[in-house]
Amino acid sequence: MSSSEKIPQFPKTYWREIELPSFDKLNEDLSVDVAIVGAGITGITAAYLLSKEGLKVALLDAGSVLNGTTGHTTAKVTAQHGLVYDEFINHFGEEKARLYFESHMNAIQFVENKVKENGIDCDFSKEDAYMYATTEEYTEKLKTEWEAYKTLGIDGALKDTIPFNIPVKAALMMQNQAQFHPLKFLKSLLDEAVKAGCSVFENTTATDIEDDDTQPKVVTKAGQRVSCNHVIIATHFPFYDWPGLYFSRMYADRSYAIGIKTDKDYPGGMYISVDTPTRSIRYTPINGEKLIIIGGENHKTGQGIDTIKHFEALEAFAEDVFGIKAYDYRWSAQDLVTLDKVPFIGPITSERDHILVATGYKKWGMTTGILAGHLLTDYVLDRDNPYKQLYSPSRFQADPDLKSVITTNADVAKHLIKGKLEYTDKAPDDLQKGEGSVVMFNGKRAGAYKDENGKLYVVDTTCTHLGCECEWNRAEKTWDCPCHGSRYAYSGDVIEGPAKKALELLAEE
Repeated sequence: MSSSEKIPQFPKTYWREIELPSFDKLNEDLSVDVAIVGAGITGITAAYLLSKEGLKVALLDAGSVLNGTTGHTTAKVTAQHGLVYDEFINHFGEEKARLYFESHMNAIQFVENKVKENGIDCDFSKEDAYMYATTEEYTEKLKTEWEAYKTLGIDGALKDTIPFNIPVKAALMMQNQAQFHPLKFLKSLLDEAVKAGCSVFENTTATDIEDDDTQPKVVTKAGQRVSCNHVIIATHFPFYDWPGLYFSRMYADRSYAIGIKTDKDYPGGMYISVDTPTRSIRYTPINGEKLIIIGGENHKTGQGIDTIKHFEALEAFAEDVFGIKAYDYRWSAQDLVTLDKVPFIGPITSERDHILVATGYKKWGMTTGILAGHLLTDYVLDRDNPYKQLYSPSRFQADPDLKSVITTNADVAKHLIKGKLEYTDKAPDDLQKGEGSVVMFNGKRAGAYKDENGKLYVVDTTCTHLGCECEWNRAEKTWDCPCHGSRYAYSGDVIEGPAKKALELLAEE
């Protein structure tokens, strides 16, 4: 039996297996103080905070609440974001590096405080976080990062081992980090926001913003308009992205996770490798047992090997380290990475301070999303906040931004040309049930998928964002753009931006 036959059909995400509230879609024009687009961790946190301040808030989502990246996470709440602090000291200086750490620790404290104050049952626990190295090269990098910890006053320690059968040469620990069930926590905040007067609209796709000198208006796909004093764009990739050219200042990265049970005891703590391929390890309680979450295998969206191979690699690692008693869950997520590794949180451009954006969280959205909700709230209320300059979307650092802009956009150009030149002799009729592939259709490159009932879908694979050619993602049965990370269902519908328009459906039979 192959690995793909043993494991549950994709996607089956542990976090999604709770009952969430449902809301009607917007069917009329509306006027509010703040319109928030995107009902994930940032949008719900901001909606909670602003509603508690007495503002009239509308929260809009193209799908259902908490169904995007927030529902497909490893759910660590941590300020340990890889080998970043030495790099931040060198690029931005000690003060900004310390502010980065401090802002994320504040987010952890907010979660802990709310859990205690409101009695939220969300599997919250304080855990130490570890980065570990298995090579001499990355051992030296961990030692350098440890010096940065000491410079910034970060509580931690450099250790020789971790409590698993992994050939570790060094491990860097950061104390007092945390983990939780994100949807259970955020459901509590959402309930409080609704009680305070927040209006929530699901299946309401925002497509544009009409921005004049008085009030901006969020325009929906169905033609309704939400007038407001401030717009918060919390849609993972900003749906309104041309101001600021965000598609050229970030890249999309996919990563994978599986949930297993084992007979071995789990010693506690959260762990992530600094070598490649990445391996992330943590647990969460489930029905009196511990579900072990193994993550990693990241790559740029639409690029790399057959995506099912990433799940197989995580399964092999889990079997080797823990032994698998049960393999119940697997899922993947898409993260946006800014060119200097610091998120964009604030006015979408320096001239548009009434349109706010939060994006580019890399792999750490559970913590950064909380801090973003607070920072955006302070922008709306015109309050001082020590982190505004650090996360300003209008910032530009000559090093490393300029080099990264050149490298990232050269990669886009390479894949744009490569896709246009690709040739295949495969035809739609050659596909087996459950198979998708690039094909030739009416003499041109196209994409085809034949479902389990034999129904065939043929789409134009040219991404509707900027014209790159999408590639087939076998694990998730999607068409993924290798240039800017747009993703489409096999029928052509948009799953993930920056694209707004579906792929052209050439045939359905």
